[in-house]
Formats: sequence, structure tokens, C-alpha cells
Amino acid sequence: MGGAALALTLAACSSSSGSSSLRPEGPNSPVATVAPKPSGADPSESSKMVCAPEAQSELATALGVAPTQVTTPTWADHTYSCTYVYPNGSFTLQVKELDSAALTTGYFNSLAALLGRQPTRLALAAGAFITTNGSVVARKDWKVLLVDVTHLPPSFGQPPQDPKDNAISVAATILSCWSGA
Repeated sequence: MGGAALALTLAACSSSSGSSSLRPEGPNSPVATVAPKPSGADPSESSKMVCAPEAQSELATALGVAPTQVTTPTWADHTYSCTYVYPNGSFTLQVKELDSAALTTGYFNSLAALLGRQPTRLALAAGAFITTNGSVVARKDWKVLLVDVTHLPPSFGQPPQDPKDNAISVAATILSCWSGA
């Protein structure tokens, strides 16, 4: 991803209009430090935000195209998920909530083994990697985000990018707004 696109992506959360339950209001407000919480009966606010209208708007800006539909989110086995649908493809966001740092590391590593891991390192969150199919996996606190781009065309967005670069844009946009539990 180009430097300008990444800067725009990372600025999206702080420049959005309206308030976010995940960031304090005001440009100079400190970001609250919240200790990780174990998964519960319901998804956390940070998990729910990946499919929320604010994220949909910020992802449309980052990718240069708005989805025609975002599927109704699901919550099963402590995994929150939705699919962003476009006329020519789709991508799915999944957030797995875990109960400890050790379980988070284990799940993160299991995805690397299952999906493959390109040698390129990503400087996102507390660790991230690109899978062999171009999707992105990132961990933060006791959560693991999977941006599955296997159903995007070879060139997508405005300007057009390959699925791997779209996955990086999506992950960076979500993670730039993802503070707190």
C-alpha cells in the first residue's frame, strides 16, 4: 500500500464526523488504556464495530467504493463476523475473542499454520501477517482479526488494488479505530 493511502487510512478514524464509542472525543483527547477482557456471552464493542455503520463508511473511503450490502453480523463460538458485498466480489471480517494472551497467541499461530503465512511482516497491532491467499490476520489484546479477501477480484477499489493490498487497507482502517475492549 502506498504511503499516502496508508496515511489516509490511519487518519480516517480520528477525522470522522460524529462520535465513536471506541475513541474519546476531541482531537487531543488521550486514548484510554483498557485492560483486555475475556470473551463473554455477547460480542465486545470493539468486535461489533467492524460491521457498524462508522466502519462501513471508513472502509468505503479507504477502498474508494461503498458496499452494496453488509450482511447481518453473526456471533458463534466467540467469533463475530460479517461480509461486505460489492457488485463484483466480497470480503469477510471475522473477530475471534479469546480469554488470555496465551490463547490469543495459540489461535493466531493456528491461523498461520492453517492459512499459510507470507514472509512479509506487517507493522499492525500486536502482530499481523499476510496469508498465502492474500488475506490478513492481525491480533490486538485478546482478539484476532481476519480480513478474508478470497472473494475479491484480482483488481478492486478506486484506485484499483490487488486483494492483498485491499486486505492491508481494511485491517489498517479497522485497527486504527480499534481501541478499548
